[in-house]
Amino acid sequence: MAREGENPLNQSVQYLKGVGPARAEALKAVGVKTVSDLLYYVPRRYLDRSEIKPIADLEPGRVVTVLGKVVSTEIRRGRRERLSVVIKDKSGFLDLVWFSGIRYFQRIFRRGLLISASGMVNLYDTLQIVHPEYEILSDEEELDLVHTGRLVPLYPSTLDLKQARIDSRGLRRIIKLAVEIYAPSLIESLPEKVLRSCGLMPLAEAISQIHFPDDLRLAQRARERLAFEELFYLELMLAKSKKARQEKSPGISFSKPGNLVRSFLDRLDFVLTDSQKKVLRETFHDMSSPRPMHRLLQGDVGSGKTVVAMIVMLIAVENGYQAALMAPTEILAEQHYLSCYELLEELGVKVALFTGSLTGRARKSLLKEVEEGEIQIVVGTHTLIQEGVEFAKLGFVTIDEQHRFGVRQRARLKQKGHFPDVLVMTATPIPRSLALTLYGDLDISVIDQMPPGRGMIFTREFGEGNRVQAYDFLKSELDKGRQAYVVFPIIEESEKLELKAAVSYYEKLKEGKLSTYRLDLLHGRMKGSEKEEIMRRFREGETQALIATPVVEVGLDVPNATVMLIEHPERFGLSQLHQLRGRIGRGGHDSFCLLVSSEKKTPEAKERIKLISSTTDGFKISEYDMQMRGPGEFFGTRQHGLPELRYADLARDYGLVRKARERAFKLVEEDPEFTGKDNRTVKEIFESKYKDRLRLLRAG
Repeated sequence: MAREGENPLNQSVQYLKGVGPARAEALKAVGVKTVSDLLYYVPRRYLDRSEIKPIADLEPGRVVTVLGKVVSTEIRRGRRERLSVVIKDKSGFLDLVWFSGIRYFQRIFRRGLLISASGMVNLYDTLQIVHPEYEILSDEEELDLVHTGRLVPLYPSTLDLKQARIDSRGLRRIIKLAVEIYAPSLIESLPEKVLRSCGLMPLAEAISQIHFPDDLRLAQRARERLAFEELFYLELMLAKSKKARQEKSPGISFSKPGNLVRSFLDRLDFVLTDSQKKVLRETFHDMSSPRPMHRLLQGDVGSGKTVVAMIVMLIAVENGYQAALMAPTEILAEQHYLSCYELLEELGVKVALFTGSLTGRARKSLLKEVEEGEIQIVVGTHTLIQEGVEFAKLGFVTIDEQHRFGVRQRARLKQKGHFPDVLVMTATPIPRSLALTLYGDLDISVIDQMPPGRGMIFTREFGEGNRVQAYDFLKSELDKGRQAYVVFPIIEESEKLELKAAVSYYEKLKEGKLSTYRLDLLHGRMKGSEKEEIMRRFREGETQALIATPVVEVGLDVPNATVMLIEHPERFGLSQLHQLRGRIGRGGHDSFCLLVSSEKKTPEAKERIKLISSTTDGFKISEYDMQMRGPGEFFGTRQHGLPELRYADLARDYGLVRKARERAFKLVEEDPEFTGKDNRTVKEIFESKYKDRLRLLRAG
């Protein structure tokens, strides 16, 4: 029982009728310790047993709910013993049959009892339902039914619950009691103004309807209410984070672009797209503000994000600051370095590459140049955040493929300067709802336009039996003077996975199908200098076909490459397939992605290949990918700090996310400390929910 003065919602579930110590321990394993936890332990789905049928109208093969009086019970013996409980209503008789628990059911189903029963109708000698769900009623009243005659909640079941003998029926009874006693005393957790403006259900009603809904429409409204609440508090945290960062310390007010940027633009052999220009305007607007910039730049593969990054880093250099660009792999860092070096060195900008491969005197010398400010733009991997790497005046940070870095890694690079402006980039299109929750404290820019003059990209699947056709097509492109990638999922033989290994298949291609062409092999275990030389040969056309593992997913930009042949595409995720395909289509010629798949594919793999073959729209692909894998696994990692959402579904709840974000950011703007009369409960819940994060914010 609740101690005097204690909130009854915080008392242990142990003291609820029907629970006790053993069941309380089992419930603890599924995260239910208190009465409040139990109220928020929502159903995973519902069974519709709401329509009660007259027995005379029953048809075999239909799932129904009936209401009737017990007229007889009889144990019948034959090949298998069974209990027959006959019930009747005004229209006829129905046989309820049990093959197990016979003595128990014979004892409880006494003649004259009114019961409801649900299940599949079968026809043997008579109409019957085998092992129905049932509920015993009293005095012929159709009471508040729990197990039948309504939408029946089905809850997540675990081994712990089963071992504690908490079945669906038992759990429903426990929760029904908790809802009846405690839901009315729940304190509303959202401001009245928010409830009203968003048309949301009050909390007590939502808890009642989520467990025992009057109809499916109300069940959905209840779920939306609970989903909105968790999204609202998450967005409050993001709004508070953004406000704290902006007010904590003044950033750098960069002056407008000058001669250096103009000279850079004059050197380009192409004109920036309207989309790139829009993103540059948005970015410079932030850079000119005294508040530190934190902006996310999304752009599909090949959309021109790197050029935008170079321009804004040049603005920092013109203002007397250093800039750093951090990439997740040496290959990508090397590609960025070469691009920057080729375009910026002649402008007098000192660019350097700093990766784990740099050792000894060369490393020591570079560190000294960075610390003394001689190097103006440093491109590197996570080695940039190591101790001992000091900048003279770091004012701008670019983080590429940022989802591959943890929150702490990104923060450590920012700490190398004094509140530098930060631009994080990704070529993985992020679904809108995920972007608003994962990066809700960042301003977001999107490059949604590809550079002009690009050829079309066509994607086609080839079965195992058509491999020869796929390679014949690849050779026809090589014969035109084009180049190609051939990508494999692993580099070592594995009988278990039955996949061709890149290393061994490289030898086969070299001796067989592609013996007359110049080939190279690239994989992640090679030394940095070796990889750089292989990439150089491919870029400069010395190599015609590059046989590789997914290490080429990002970083290589070869306009003459028009074929991407992917072996066993069923082993790749959607986003990875899209990234690989993005290595081609960078020149003026049409390009071709050839998917050579195994005949043995899961239904999910078939769907992935079907989708990637039907569209090149990265955002459409990402939305589908998140639906299939869930937001926590969307990037293949859970290190972003995104909390697990119990009620919201980011794959379908964009409208709710947007609404929750608008209300949360508005509240933080109007009442940042939640001191208003209507916001006191919000303050208590928020500080309880995010106390550790708030401590970090207040500590700076």
